[in-house]
Amino acid sequence: MRGRVIFGDLVPYDKVWRTGANSATKIKIGEDVEIGGQNIKAGEYALYTIPGKAEWEIILNKGTGNWGAYGYSNTDDVARFKVKSKMLDKNVQTFTMSITNITYNSCRLEMEWEKTRVVIPIVAHNEERISTSIDKAINNPDIPYFQAANYYYETNQNLDKAKTYVDKSVDANPKAYYMWLLKARIEKKLGHKEDAKMAANKAIEAAKGSAAEEEYKHQGEQLIGSL
Repeated sequence: MRGRVIFGDLVPYDKVWRTGANSATKIKIGEDVEIGGQNIKAGEYALYTIPGKAEWEIILNKGTGNWGAYGYSNTDDVARFKVKSKMLDKNVQTFTMSITNITYNSCRLEMEWEKTRVVIPIVAHNEERISTSIDKAINNPDIPYFQAANYYYETNQNLDKAKTYVDKSVDANPKAYYMWLLKARIEKKLGHKEDAKMAANKAIEAAKGSAAEEEYKHQGEQLIGSL
């Protein structure tokens, strides 16, 4: 900021902004996603914005080689949508873009500067693709049982499969305290309280003598207490 008024002065309202400085800001997407409610194909796009007092217009554009807003053409727009802006309690001195709230199939792109925050929701409808990949991977020699169980637990789907896979994980790795703790969490979600308690105690016992002993003792005891 360096003492300057940003929005409405350095960055005018209601005009196309490069969303940064110098060359056009670019966003690269590795899979088809939904951004701001619009379906966007995987690829690289210029990220332009039109700041307003109460809301911003977000633009994804093909002009990735443009210098700032020079050369911008709305005929190259891939998507346009509006999001509300939010006033912050204190100044953010440096223009900041962050990827936050990351899950297996969603995140948020947040932009902050001066006292303004703008949040852009991003969703990947990838459940079917990931489940298909898991089913294929399970049939390979190096079977990712733990990763598959963790995915189903985190996304709260196919919990019976999650239990089957985590059981196979702990059978093959009985000293893996993190696998026992995942089993405890899955059993808890399934309503199997005694199995959850047993698995949590196994996690605490297996973690003894490791660098994670205190952490897993705390998490295990916390889970048992929640039962």
